[in-house]
Amino acid sequence: MMELPRHGLGGAPLGNLYESVADEQARATVDAAWERGVRLFDTAPHYGLGLSERRMGAALAGRSGHVLSTKVGRLLVPTSSRGGHDGEGFDVPAAIERVWDFSGDGVRRSLEESLDRLGLPAVDIVFIHDPDDHVDQAIVQAYPALAELRDQGVVKAIGVGMNQWQAPLRFVRETGIDVVMLAGRYTLLDQSGLPLLEECVERGVRVLAAGVFNSGILATHEPSGTYDYQPAPAELVARARSIAAVCERHGVTLPQAAMAFPLRHPAVASIVVGARAPEEVHTNAALWSRPVPGMLWDDLKAEGLLPG
Repeated sequence: MMELPRHGLGGAPLGNLYESVADEQARATVDAAWERGVRLFDTAPHYGLGLSERRMGAALAGRSGHVLSTKVGRLLVPTSSRGGHDGEGFDVPAAIERVWDFSGDGVRRSLEESLDRLGLPAVDIVFIHDPDDHVDQAIVQAYPALAELRDQGVVKAIGVGMNQWQAPLRFVRETGIDVVMLAGRYTLLDQSGLPLLEECVERGVRVLAAGVFNSGILATHEPSGTYDYQPAPAELVARARSIAAVCERHGVTLPQAAMAFPLRHPAVASIVVGARAPEEVHTNAALWSRPVPGMLWDDLKAEGLLPG
C-alpha cells in the first residue's frame, strides 16, 4: 500500500456541510491545503450529494503525488422532489436522494459514478462508508467486490470509515482491508476506539483519525459547541476545559493538542481535518507544525485526564 501523508483535508465542508460554500472558496481551500503541504484528500458521495467530489476533483485535476480517497455505500439517485433542501446537514437542493447499497453491484456502480463526478480515472483508497446497519452485507458483498478491483489495480487500498469502533473491528478481523477511518473515537475526550487500534497494530492495518475535534468542542481553546454533532454535555465541556488548562501551562492550545494526540498511537498514520475556508487550513497547519512537549501528555495522565 502507498505511504499515507500525516495530515489530510476532509471534504465534508466542501459539500456545504451546515452552510453554503462558494465554488471559488472551495477551490481556494484545496489550494491552501496543497500550499501547506497537505497531500491526503478525502471526499464522499454523501458530502453534499456529490458536490464535494465534484469540487475536490476539479481542484486536484492535473496534480500528482497525493493520495485521494472516496467512499461507497450510498448511491445518489434522482428524486421527483420539486423543492426543499437536503435533510442530512448539507446546504444543497434535494434533487437527489441517497440510497443505501452495499451489494457488489452497488459499490461498483458507486465508485464508477464517483470517478465521473471527480473527473479522474482512479482514486487511491475506497472506504466502505457507515455500514452500521449493513455490516454483514458489507463484509460478504461490498468487500469482495472492492477486493476484486484492488486485485485488478483499479484501487490501491480498501478501507472502512465509521463513527464507531466495534464494526470496524469486525472488518479488521474478518476481511483484508488495508485502512480504517475512525471518526471521533480516538481523541483527547474519547479513547473508546483503543481496542480497534491495538488490533490494527497487530494486523498491520493503518488508521486515519478523523473527527479529532469531536465535531467542535475541541476546535477552539475555549471549549464549547457540539460533541458528536449534538450540543456538548456540561460534564464534557468541563473536562475539555480542564485539558485546556493543562495545555496552557505548556504553551499549547486545545486544538493543537487535539490534532497531535491521535498521531502518538502507532496505528494512526494520519489525521484528517475538514475546512471550509483557506484561513481554517492555514490556522490548522500552523498548529500542527508546532511541537507539543512530551510533558503535556504526562501531566494529563497524572491529572486523570488521559488514561495512564
